[in-house]
Amino acid sequence: MTTATTRRLPLEGLKVLELGQLIAGPFATKLLGEFGADVIKIEPPGTGDPLRKWRMIEDGTSLWWHVQTRNKRSVSLDLRSSEGQALVRRLAGEADVLVENFRPGTLETWGLGWETLAADNPGLIMAHISGYGQTGPYRDKPGFGVIGEAMGGLRYLTGQPGEPSVRVGVSIGDSLSALYAVIGTLLALQERQRSGLGQEIDVALYESVFAMMESLLPEFDASGEIRQPSGSALPGITPSNAYRCRDGDYVLIAGNGDSIFKRLMHEIGRPDLAEEPELAHNDGRTRQARMIDTAIEAWTHERARDEILARLDAARVPAGFPYTAADIASDPHYLAREMIQTFTRPSGKPLKVPGVLPKLSATPGRLGSGGPELGAHTEEVLDELGIDADTRAKLRQAGII
Repeated sequence: MTTATTRRLPLEGLKVLELGQLIAGPFATKLLGEFGADVIKIEPPGTGDPLRKWRMIEDGTSLWWHVQTRNKRSVSLDLRSSEGQALVRRLAGEADVLVENFRPGTLETWGLGWETLAADNPGLIMAHISGYGQTGPYRDKPGFGVIGEAMGGLRYLTGQPGEPSVRVGVSIGDSLSALYAVIGTLLALQERQRSGLGQEIDVALYESVFAMMESLLPEFDASGEIRQPSGSALPGITPSNAYRCRDGDYVLIAGNGDSIFKRLMHEIGRPDLAEEPELAHNDGRTRQARMIDTAIEAWTHERARDEILARLDAARVPAGFPYTAADIASDPHYLAREMIQTFTRPSGKPLKVPGVLPKLSATPGRLGSGGPELGAHTEEVLDELGIDADTRAKLRQAGII
């Protein structure tokens, strides 16, 4: 009988070379590594990926690092040196996938562009993640996730009406781009099975955000309407909002299905609204959104959060509340679905980290190892390339590895 410890991971045998830092590129390779790919991460000697020093630092390393870089091998290598570039060309010659998130044109200046690498390895798949993509008039502009979120339309919609826009509390633009890079990689791998050839994947941060913006563009094109910030409400879909409770907390209620709306109205003591013909469907409810929200909050404001959630669960109305990290860490559903996992850091301290997604029934992903020490696998990888000890010593002395 095959067990979780003996069955092959779906990407086992796939070699991935990561040339990038911080968020988007490394997040993409993290996902590939969780499902068995051998990810070799190239980092500058001495300093490493700047993410090592981002957010909360403990024992000299960012706690984020142990999420973003798990299941990878770290090789310290100076990409600006001719010797380092030559080693990367050798690594790329044996790789299936290369993921990079430098500014467009950077790899070409180092002799590591697509044309060069694909000439030596026609089956190579090369995923580029950048602010604005590899073409177009903005190609050479520097781009970070927050700028992509702004240009993609998300930042304008986030916040309260009439107030300055606010950012989503995580690097959502980078993460969405990473997901598109992984999707592109898997599509390219499927095509390579037919043709034997690799290809380039061009992912832009702003486009990854823009692709999530639902009917934003067709609404403008059809009517000239520019969607506006709406706080916690979801305009055009009613009711779906945050409502204040007696104890000062908020509950989120999504009563926008026709039958759900009726159950919600009966539960809050408003059967008149449940049976009102104009409110039977979403378009009619949207015209009366303010009135409906006022009726719901009149009910929630008299009750504590837990009572509200219990009653709405019993009435089969989708409801919840904004989880904090403390709520997540102790939630029985998170725990039951193994979304809170623990691994041991090099210091010996345990650390809770998110579980692996998506969940596959036959070949699930792995938690594996945490983020490696800088250059922890340099000797191992150079040995695999057949680099002799004398050459390694010279590279080390010159600060190239």
